[in-house]
Amino acid sequence: MKIIDVNNKKAQTSHVHSHEHHHGHDHEHTHDHEHTHDHDHDHVHLHYETKEIDLEKEILHKNDLLAERNRGYFDAKNIFSINLVSSPGSGKTSLLERTIADLKKEIVFSVIEGDQQTTNDADRIAALEVPVIQINTGKGCHLDSDMISKAVKELAPADHSILMIENVGNLVCPSMFDLGENTRAVIISVTEGEDKPIKYPDMFYGSQICIINKIDLLPYLKFDIEKLKNYAKQVNPHLTFFEVSAYTGEGMEGWYDFLKKSIIN
Repeated sequence: MKIIDVNNKKAQTSHVHSHEHHHGHDHEHTHDHEHTHDHDHDHVHLHYETKEIDLEKEILHKNDLLAERNRGYFDAKNIFSINLVSSPGSGKTSLLERTIADLKKEIVFSVIEGDQQTTNDADRIAALEVPVIQINTGKGCHLDSDMISKAVKELAPADHSILMIENVGNLVCPSMFDLGENTRAVIISVTEGEDKPIKYPDMFYGSQICIINKIDLLPYLKFDIEKLKNYAKQVNPHLTFFEVSAYTGEGMEGWYDFLKKSIIN
């Protein structure tokens, strides 16, 4: 199993701003630099929020361009790619394990695992004898299209196959980054609150599928599935729902039918 370690190249946030100085001569000037605040003269801070917004736009624009290239590659090779997103503990890896174990004789799978640290999830997938590559993002809280592009070159998924991308577990950052996937599936378990869709609307708005996992625990919990669905539909009325238990297998057939139909032979 190959591992891609991602240097945290965009994390260092330095405090950069412009200010005016009076240096004892008879003119004023401005310049940009980084400094601490322990000096003993007055100055005027001029923060440029616009620069930060432009930088974010530039990062997302570059990501979107590469995502389109990834999508073109997947389409050309008839690779159906699914971006699995969730909060930690939803059972994302268990769902993936069960799906691959039940369908690997019918569908060719490959997997990209995203995590900040460890290869634990990738090790579980590798035990199923399917191609898998691990991306460790370090301090990064999401995968991006450049990471996927590099991972795909190493992984070389087969034509007419399904590529599963297990994103880093959180419902915020991954919602901003298009990976070039065909479908985004958000997974929520019944041990979480029904109001997750309205707390994290961007993730549910940008997804096409909502998988409700761990339904075998419903008899022991005060969880209203219809309430969850209603909240999710307020954000995205076009979501397709699957109610499953990756542990018992209940409800998995509907999910499997969707995957089988997604591959065009």
